[in-house]
Amino acid sequence: MSQPATPEGRIAVLLVDDQELIRYGLRLVLEAQPDIVVVGEASDGAEAVRAAQRLRPDVVLMDVRMPGVDGIAATRELTAALPDTRILVLTTYDLDEFAFGALRAGAAGFLLKNTRPDELVAAVRAVTTGDAVVSPRITAKLIDIAMPHLTRPVAPASDDALAALSPRERDVFRCVGQGLTNAEIAAALHLSESTVKAHFGRILVKLDLANRVQAVIRAYELGVVSVE
Repeated sequence: MSQPATPEGRIAVLLVDDQELIRYGLRLVLEAQPDIVVVGEASDGAEAVRAAQRLRPDVVLMDVRMPGVDGIAATRELTAALPDTRILVLTTYDLDEFAFGALRAGAAGFLLKNTRPDELVAAVRAVTTGDAVVSPRITAKLIDIAMPHLTRPVAPASDDALAALSPRERDVFRCVGQGLTNAEIAAALHLSESTVKAHFGRILVKLDLANRVQAVIRAYELGVVSVE
């Protein structure tokens, strides 16, 4: 994880939304916090990519429905170019295809535009530490809703990606897909939380995943967990 982008050590945030009023409201909420600073704004995806590459923010609040380059394309480009920058998707609806597409593209999570100010602030702080914005359990529920968008390209037993995981890593991967927290996984598998975190870090590398949200999606795609 990169260090905060500002000399004061505060969390640097880039706001991306085509509506100026929404950006203004977000700025007011975030800059009321002593540990957060808004370093820039953008009104579309192309501008967001340029601004993020210049400013190197810790967090990007990204609207997904914008004219021109949308938030999905911008998220995909930024997660590839700036892997230490965390992207939070802003959406009006619970989990439309745009928000889900952004999660698939590498966003760390998503927020509704009517999220309470304290929840917004907590989300920004959480992703800077590597956590998902929503809890793993809620993430699993969201993926359940989005199951029609998922594919199962191969059977788990013959999948090369799963074959790269050790037996214990597969156990942890299954628990992540079920929506368990690290503490719950540790209890279920009789491991320490630090060991669970180490296993999960290796899973992300081996499966080429950006974050916990993508890990949950991948677990469903590979059939490691399923919807009843």
